[in-house]
Amino acid sequence: MRISSSQYFNMNVATMSDEQTQLSQLYAEISSGVSLSTPSDNPLGAAQAVQLSSTATTLSQYTTNQTTALSSLQQEDSTLGSVNTVLQSIHTLILQAGDASLNNSNRGAIATQLQGLSSQLMTLANTTDPQGNYLFAGFQSTAQPYSTNAAGVVTYSGDTGTRTVQVTGSSTVQTADNGLSIFGSVAPIGTSAVPAATPGNQGSGVISSVSLTNPTDPTNADTYTINFLSPTTYTVSQTSPATPGTPGTPGPVQTFTAGSAITLGGQSVSITGTPSTGDSFTVTPATQGNMDVFANLNQLIATLQSPVAGTASTASLQNALTTSATQLENTINNVVTARANVGGREQEVQALQTVTQANTLQTSTNLTNLTQTNMVQTIAQYTMTQTTLQAAQLAFSKIQSVSLFQYLN
Repeated sequence: MRISSSQYFNMNVATMSDEQTQLSQLYAEISSGVSLSTPSDNPLGAAQAVQLSSTATTLSQYTTNQTTALSSLQQEDSTLGSVNTVLQSIHTLILQAGDASLNNSNRGAIATQLQGLSSQLMTLANTTDPQGNYLFAGFQSTAQPYSTNAAGVVTYSGDTGTRTVQVTGSSTVQTADNGLSIFGSVAPIGTSAVPAATPGNQGSGVISSVSLTNPTDPTNADTYTINFLSPTTYTVSQTSPATPGTPGTPGPVQTFTAGSAITLGGQSVSITGTPSTGDSFTVTPATQGNMDVFANLNQLIATLQSPVAGTASTASLQNALTTSATQLENTINNVVTARANVGGREQEVQALQTVTQANTLQTSTNLTNLTQTNMVQTIAQYTMTQTTLQAAQLAFSKIQSVSLFQYLN
């Protein structure tokens, strides 16, 4: 096949032009450090880069959310620890108040201490997280959840919502608990039924705390009332939670012996002293009685501030202390349970942080490999292209000087 001079020149010029273009592109990549500056450089790579950039942005937002969630959970964890400390101090004072050697003045002093601890507890209930949101306000995070009204009653103005944060594409984490779940509820597990004496009892009967003999007995959810027909006889009636407010039918008359166990389903209590005719006592499941720790504290403070004189009022005090101690123990159990749940969520977020950091690093590496210049490889390719261009130029200069007249001469 014959190749004309024009064809030869055109082919060599095109080859050198291509080499020069490639050399310029490689030089631009080396000088800028960017291997993918326009979609036309690598259409498939550009599409992948867009996807990786979107993934990196999403992961960055999840990282921010995880940090925010963890800081809120750590604040709640610390706050619940302080709440537990205050509640334990209150429990100690309740036990001290039961000392028979104390007089009205001593009990008044304890009531004053309890008022201070109640104020501390309310301050903790109004704690804010690092973002300035109230931890225990539910969705009303910008408004103080607990306040004291004109009657001295602590009221809750938050709601029952639980705030959550999206921490991965498929996971959300609860970042706070509402106040009612902490200070106005009890955990369903680990609590005790609450014993109480009916106000107005005239005898010296004092009810004990409740002992659990059979945790699986379904009648443990019933409310029991012990009615004294005389100082030596009583009946027990029970009310099912399915029919609240409906008095139970009294059981058979039983003989009372002070200090002996009275069986109530899978539970038992004992009553010491001498009840009077018409006196009564109740045992209420923890979840059906008054669960508001502030209301219970106010009642306890009022009891300790009331003068005690006589057998009936002494028994009333002891019964009130037993009731308050059980209610407080149930609250402590609830706080400990809530704190354990918060700790579990903290661990979950920390585990997700590790995964997100690894994914972020991998995404960043992939994006860098796709868009940033590999200096070693690109410089080697630049050198090779430069050598190829120089060789093409030299070959062209040699061949273009070849003429048939040289051979004729």
